[in-house]
Amino acid sequence: MTDLSVSNIIKSFEIGRNVLDGLSFTVTEGERVGILGHNGCGKTTLFRILTGELRADEGEIAVAPGKRMGLISQIPVYPEGWTTEMVLKDAHRRLYRISERMDELTERMEHDQSPALLREYDKLQEDFRRLGGYEMDVDRARVANGLDISPAMLAQEFASLSGGEKTRVNLARLILENTDILLLDEPTNHLDLRATEWLEDYLLHFKGTVLAISHDRYFLDKVVQRCIEINEGKAEFYSGNYSFYVEERQHRFEEKLKKYEKDQAKIEQLTRAAEQMHLWAFMGNDKLHKRAFSMEKRIEKLSRSEKPKEQRKLNVKFKEREFVGDEVLVMDSIEKGYGGRVLFSDLDALVTGGERIALIGDNGTGKSTLVKLIMNMEKPDKGWLYLGPTVRTAYLPQLVGFTNEERSALDTMLWDCRCQPQEARDRLAAFGFRGEDVLTPVGALSGGEKSRLRLCMLMGGDINFLILDEPTNHLDIASREWMEDALSDYEQTLLFVSHDRYFIDKFATRVWELKDGHITDFRGGYKEFCAWRDRQTLVTQIEKQKEPPKEKKAKAERPKNNDKAIARLEREIARQEEKIAELDAQAETYATDYQKLMEIQAEKDELDLSLLELYERWEELNA
Repeated sequence: MTDLSVSNIIKSFEIGRNVLDGLSFTVTEGERVGILGHNGCGKTTLFRILTGELRADEGEIAVAPGKRMGLISQIPVYPEGWTTEMVLKDAHRRLYRISERMDELTERMEHDQSPALLREYDKLQEDFRRLGGYEMDVDRARVANGLDISPAMLAQEFASLSGGEKTRVNLARLILENTDILLLDEPTNHLDLRATEWLEDYLLHFKGTVLAISHDRYFLDKVVQRCIEINEGKAEFYSGNYSFYVEERQHRFEEKLKKYEKDQAKIEQLTRAAEQMHLWAFMGNDKLHKRAFSMEKRIEKLSRSEKPKEQRKLNVKFKEREFVGDEVLVMDSIEKGYGGRVLFSDLDALVTGGERIALIGDNGTGKSTLVKLIMNMEKPDKGWLYLGPTVRTAYLPQLVGFTNEERSALDTMLWDCRCQPQEARDRLAAFGFRGEDVLTPVGALSGGEKSRLRLCMLMGGDINFLILDEPTNHLDIASREWMEDALSDYEQTLLFVSHDRYFIDKFATRVWELKDGHITDFRGGYKEFCAWRDRQTLVTQIEKQKEPPKEKKAKAERPKNNDKAIARLEREIARQEEKIAELDAQAETYATDYQKLMEIQAEKDELDLSLLELYERWEELNA
């Protein structure tokens, strides 16, 4: 069944340029689709048209009857004084109305037992149960906890929240409303890793339809089943997740390039032949003119094909200072806090040359503070940090600023980097600043452009310890790939704070997880860290299952039928564990098949939940 149909949508904001130019696609019920394309291609415009915020110039949108659509990036205005908890409760307003009506009927039925009242009450009670009325408090707590909405935030006025916090609350509200078609516009932008993983798990089990715009490639890989790229206002279709899209797009580019080169060779051949035909025709054979004209028409048709364009990659390299010594960074018993709250304490670590360390953790755990301590921008409350004598650091902060925001990008390079004009232009061009772009005041640049300019400036110095704080924030996918190209040949020590798991997975050789005021130091890549963390969680759960039950005052003899139930449960647990082991084996077999891996993971997640329930029942029976 089709949930959404988009037919020949045309939309322009300026004369002669259509942002969407005949865009058409359909989405079936339950599909999870990634909407891709460069910044400005019309992705957000499409979402605004789907929700009715904008009207298309031409074309039609059809939504399946009875289906409700919700857009995450839209933040409604709520009445003055509403708290975050009131906003979340508003998602269950229909259930509260049913509950109020049931209370009214209960009072009336004390004096009136008419069949009509009883029938209405029974129907309302069934609707309340079917719509989840008895679980709505639990659901709110579950969603709030998953999206890191704390009790303090629940009590806070919604209007006083930051933009990112409002987005999180709005996402929670739409999830609680059980919207049929979710439109997600950069849903992970204001989420930390834990909340992002929770959202991914929710979407994998969501029965409705999802359309997602995202620069989070790991999120797209895990969640979406197919991709639609908006290219020159039209839709191009890819029947897989983001990684499939990247490979297929490159394959299509190569095929188009081969065809273009073949056409160019044919044009050259036909041009020579037509010229020869005209020459021979002047020598007395007029019929050859017609053949030459026919060839020229073919040349004209072939000439209409344009050379396919490949995204320009950076051709840049850091100037590196060779590291000499054994220690890049030493931390000994570091402690730091603010306003009586300790962010972290007793941090100890040793960093040696060439390591690539990802510093991860929930928002507010102190990751950026730790980076500032390393950069000597702040002082620890206790302990000490030491940088090796030959260490030369460079730092890309989360919010990039410049000494003079009115200077152009070119003048900023000349002033701060003390380089020659041609060298400055060459370096800026390598980072995508060309032509008139270099004359733009730095204060007018976007957040992503500022990060790109700062990185361009850093690459001119001799460094051997590069520190990045959320380097891919505010960057689209193309800019993230540019940054990765720039870092790919950097061989010295790298420490970076990031929520971009694709970036972490690509660069990290060591992971620091800052949690509960302490660092978990894992030597290995991000995928290995996640597997190790999952094993630790499972071990903890098993240890809890093994804990002896609390002794009761009077221990009744266990009935025989209880023993049979336990035996049945143990057989079922064994079967579930065998299935999980089989799925692990399948995952290794299909290691390169992303679609199959997602299916296997979804099935494994369901089995894990079922297994935990079996363990709980086993524990209850044994108690």
